[in-house]
Amino acid sequence: MPSGSISSGLVRDHPGGSSDCIIKAKKIADAGNDVRRMAYMDFVLILGTALLLDVLLGDPGRLPHPVVGIGHVIHFWEARLYPGEGERREGRRRGILLCAAVLATTAASVGLLLLGASVAHWALFSVEVYLLYAALAWRSLKDETLPVATALFRGDLDAARSALSRVVGRDTDVLDEAGMVRAAVETVAENSVDGVLSVLFFAALGYVAGGCVAAVLSVWTFKAVSTLDSMVGYEDERYRDFGWASARLDDVLNFLPARIGGVAAVLAGACLGYPLLRGLRVLLRDRRKHKSPNSAHGESAFAGLLGIRLGGGGIYGGVLEERPWLGDAVREPEPEDILRAHALLDAAVALFVLLALLALHGLA
Repeated sequence: MPSGSISSGLVRDHPGGSSDCIIKAKKIADAGNDVRRMAYMDFVLILGTALLLDVLLGDPGRLPHPVVGIGHVIHFWEARLYPGEGERREGRRRGILLCAAVLATTAASVGLLLLGASVAHWALFSVEVYLLYAALAWRSLKDETLPVATALFRGDLDAARSALSRVVGRDTDVLDEAGMVRAAVETVAENSVDGVLSVLFFAALGYVAGGCVAAVLSVWTFKAVSTLDSMVGYEDERYRDFGWASARLDDVLNFLPARIGGVAAVLAGACLGYPLLRGLRVLLRDRRKHKSPNSAHGESAFAGLLGIRLGGGGIYGGVLEERPWLGDAVREPEPEDILRAHALLDAAVALFVLLALLALHGLA
């Protein structure tokens, strides 16, 4: 019998066979869609709770902080991998090994913690929320710079310098009021990427790759690199070669978030009534005016929106370090600009989260 006759016979013997297969396939597809929707809602709930905790509580404070643990891990591996006196040429290779060791240790530690918590849904949910919350520095950026603005409003320049010295590396005793405002706004603008937007970016990226657990692992892999950069990513004699890989890897990971964050800041500022075209013009013109490929995106966006100049260098350890100016001097900086920078940060984070969740909803 020809093959066509056989298949025809099968269909005749099972008149509902074709439609049954279609119905079963549709049920499977619907079940898959339900699973994706539930996973998406879990992620929204976890991320939303973490953001709410950060808004309400700020830095975890006395609670165990994973960044402190990563710092201990870095010290452990640095003591074992830092090249000796006769091995200076090994600096970059040893620095690459340091990155690999720290990232592997961090990923394994976070993975084991999540695995242990997976015995109960509530435990896993709690750990995922806490780890995302601890990774965020949204409120911390405002809490650390608000005392500067408060002291300046009182006219107490010495108190403002003291408060500022706790959050910046430059010599604050030589800064006037405008210089302190610039330094505080720069702190908020530059760290909006590394401390908030990059965390949200890697949470979303990790979720796409493998759900909520992968989102947490992705975030803390990024935070490990960020901590490495802050501890060994210097250009001094000790870390010029040994910290090279950490600094370059941090630049790579922040590359996309910095650019998305700069645009998000300009759009968010426009929603708050700041001039969109001026913000965009300054961002496009000045975003490369920094030795870091990422730092000037946030700073130039904030400078353009506020109508003030940021950058211009500073004195570090008694040595003047020249940097290009970002933005146009439409007016002189004033203490209110620190609070305006806080509002821009809030709006940029809200817009970034909204756009990310809309994109993930489309995938779900």
